[in-house]
Amino acid sequence: MHRLKVLTAALAASALVTQTNSHANTETYSTGVGTDYPKQVFFGDLHLHSNISADAQSMGNLLLTSADAYRFARGEQVMASNGLPARLKRPLDFLAVTDHAEFMGIYRMFNLQDPRLMTTSLGRAWREKYGEGITQETMEQGPIEEGNANPIAEFVTSIDYPDPQRDAYPTALKSAIWSDVARTADEFNNPGIFTAFSAYEWTAMYAGNNLHRCVILKDDADTVSQWIPYSAQSSSNPEDLWAALLEYEETTGGEALSIPHNGNLSNGLMWDDVTYDGDAINNDYAERRMRWEPIAEVTQIKGDSETHPTLSPDDPFADFERWDEFNISNRTRTTPDMYPGSYARSALKRGLSLEKIAGANPYAFGMIGSTDDHTSLATAEEDNFFGKFANSEPGVRTGDSRMAGLNADWELGASGLAAVWAPQNTREDLFASMKRREVYATTGSRIVLRFFGGWDYAPNSVYSPYFETMGYRDGVPMGGELTPAESGGAPTFMVQAMKDPDAANLDQIQIIKGWIDEHGETHEQIYYVALSDYRDIDPQTGLPEPVGSTVDLENVSFTNTIGAVQLSAQWTDPNFDAAQAAFYYARAIEIPRPRWSEHDRKAFGLDFKNAPRTVQDRAYSSPIWYRP
Repeated sequence: MHRLKVLTAALAASALVTQTNSHANTETYSTGVGTDYPKQVFFGDLHLHSNISADAQSMGNLLLTSADAYRFARGEQVMASNGLPARLKRPLDFLAVTDHAEFMGIYRMFNLQDPRLMTTSLGRAWREKYGEGITQETMEQGPIEEGNANPIAEFVTSIDYPDPQRDAYPTALKSAIWSDVARTADEFNNPGIFTAFSAYEWTAMYAGNNLHRCVILKDDADTVSQWIPYSAQSSSNPEDLWAALLEYEETTGGEALSIPHNGNLSNGLMWDDVTYDGDAINNDYAERRMRWEPIAEVTQIKGDSETHPTLSPDDPFADFERWDEFNISNRTRTTPDMYPGSYARSALKRGLSLEKIAGANPYAFGMIGSTDDHTSLATAEEDNFFGKFANSEPGVRTGDSRMAGLNADWELGASGLAAVWAPQNTREDLFASMKRREVYATTGSRIVLRFFGGWDYAPNSVYSPYFETMGYRDGVPMGGELTPAESGGAPTFMVQAMKDPDAANLDQIQIIKGWIDEHGETHEQIYYVALSDYRDIDPQTGLPEPVGSTVDLENVSFTNTIGAVQLSAQWTDPNFDAAQAAFYYARAIEIPRPRWSEHDRKAFGLDFKNAPRTVQDRAYSSPIWYRP
């Protein structure tokens, strides 16, 4: 009883203080207050095709719909086009089915002899040209050449030489197809569990050069269905696409963004130093480009677009899943002078140069990966890879088969994934993270990567259990921007990477810096900030000692007896110049393991003679920019 009296008196005194004192300067007690920052990373695919894409349908994906794609991404088993059961080891967290706007759904309708198409002049013309359906005989069988009378050539011609008359089937028909796309996305969207975006691909291919974009819409079917996707059959100029997206937002109240991909196949046009029309890049263009294209897809099945050995000769990891011989149509050879506009790292440097002229940076983009699979199956696992088209799935592909008659199947990379840091797995949160560039790319592994930059991080903060809180409180995350510190000094960066539990251990973490000097010249440098297995930097080469390899090629296996489960580093730029604009991004690299083509060799007896036998998967963070 005495203790109760004492407690009652104490509470009364406390109440008196509360009544007579201001709370304005009271420190927050609950550590949950003010920590609404993203605490989860979500892995997904923002670039996948189902059987309503013209090229997917004409090359064998006759059965698997967008609904199948969502079911597969959620972890359900489906039957692949090759007749084999297929399932992911772990479900994805989100998916955008990005079927081509060009002839969207029309090839499938033709195969089904859908009366809605057969009543149109287009349907009747195709029946006369192709018969009753797209058969194996009418599918593309060799190199695409102008004038080929087959469905895939028709599709390619429509995006190579834009002409609005080519998609002159009725608006009501286009609207019905698109509404079904949006309704299917809504059906599978489950906030907090799995996110499905309404999306499509704008497939511009100017003179055979890749200018493709995936368009992601944040909104529900009622909103999305008020609009019809803008097609590259109308124009191959990205500025026309941006104008159409502005119309979408103003008309519907929705939100959209555009994601370029495969700069490596653009022959320098993706991140050119002039506009599509050849004009100088000005402030208006730069602002609009960043408004609509805050992120870029830098790794996928048709090669990696982070950097190139010619552009980054001092980078021992620059030569990764390289496609660099021709543009996407295989008609025009790629030459070294085209590389700067084709690869992300050089584009980021070019952006610094253009900002000095235009007053804004058109290439201040974050980085993601995705698959670009046309099988309805989003697979990016080396030991569970289903290829790009139905004719490049396991058990169907051969040692000499070629993707769409172009590159050899063995050149396909089991890549990649988009990783998004967000508070919750919802359309709203994921989309907001993409807009602010708090995203990163992986080449297939689910590496967990954190990257922060700031001026006031206490020593060893990266090892604190409150690492993330301090990262946001005292700096900015990946995708953010730093302005000069009042106290001067150099920025400090904190980076953490954790391995994918189903993949290889980590070899190392690097921080890659790009900057522009007082003469307007751009530079890059790699800093090796965390190495596994207590390795050192070789003083002669300036490179880390190799991590080694545990790969057993005969048995197509490896062991995680080298490398690290987690790597962390806190690093201050030793060469910082406060007058020089710069960017920094982190790259985490795994130890070697067998490439997907080795798994095919063992399972099907295939011999991909020219294929790499091992792979070191990796993750690329979005940059952090420093602006003087």
